[in-house]
Amino acid sequence: MSQLAGKIGIVFGVANKRSIAWAIAQAWAKAGATLAFTYQGERLKDNVEELAGTFGPDTLILPCDVTSDEQIANVFKVVGEKYGKLHLLLHSVAFAPKDALEGLFVNTSREAFRIAHDISAYSLVALARAAAPLMTEGGSIVAMSYYGAEKVVPHYNVMGVAKAALEASTRYLAYDLGPKKIRVNCISAGPMNTLAARGIAGFTDMMKHYEAHAPLKRNVVPDELGATGAFLASDGAAAITGQVLYVDCGYQIMGM
Repeated sequence: MSQLAGKIGIVFGVANKRSIAWAIAQAWAKAGATLAFTYQGERLKDNVEELAGTFGPDTLILPCDVTSDEQIANVFKVVGEKYGKLHLLLHSVAFAPKDALEGLFVNTSREAFRIAHDISAYSLVALARAAAPLMTEGGSIVAMSYYGAEKVVPHYNVMGVAKAALEASTRYLAYDLGPKKIRVNCISAGPMNTLAARGIAGFTDMMKHYEAHAPLKRNVVPDELGATGAFLASDGAAAITGQVLYVDCGYQIMGM
């Protein structure tokens, strides 16, 4: 399988081996892509280096706090110097202060709202803007969303609003970047037992609810998200842009 042979990609958002970003990165690599990785803060550096290192000792690994335009610029400067071009970008980055994911959404502070939107939504705009000059042969940008962008999910709170902004940003970026043959899409994944998800109150009950109510009567597994990520990166998705693809065992179609 080499549908991504010769493609250069960069992955934002790997935290550990359970990360959705890691599942998609593995699928991209298996399909033939050469990947670079970023990490946010020293706390995650060792995890990312250990995982990314499985693709070879020359794998590019760079620090990137997505709230820093300077760090973003440096990442793409180094990628440009090493590879000269870029085809794929995965945005799997989201954060909100813990207290904003508890209690009532109406009590969300101005600062928590700003932080959630800066890191979880605006970062896609900033990364796409920096990546576009390197995507001279066209490209595919994939972001990760969740059903809480569309409907109320208790305790998801300000993150749901930020994901709604992310999905809207995807559409506007798709329009802006389409003439450059750069596609921008979201994958809306069913609940996964990731580091980020464990910060949401009642997450275990959410997993059980999805399994009981989704048409397929189960939860999504990492390999399925990886396969969808590989599809969106491939020529098979050449006419797909500005879309949100639900990979949630059908849960999104249900009314009750």
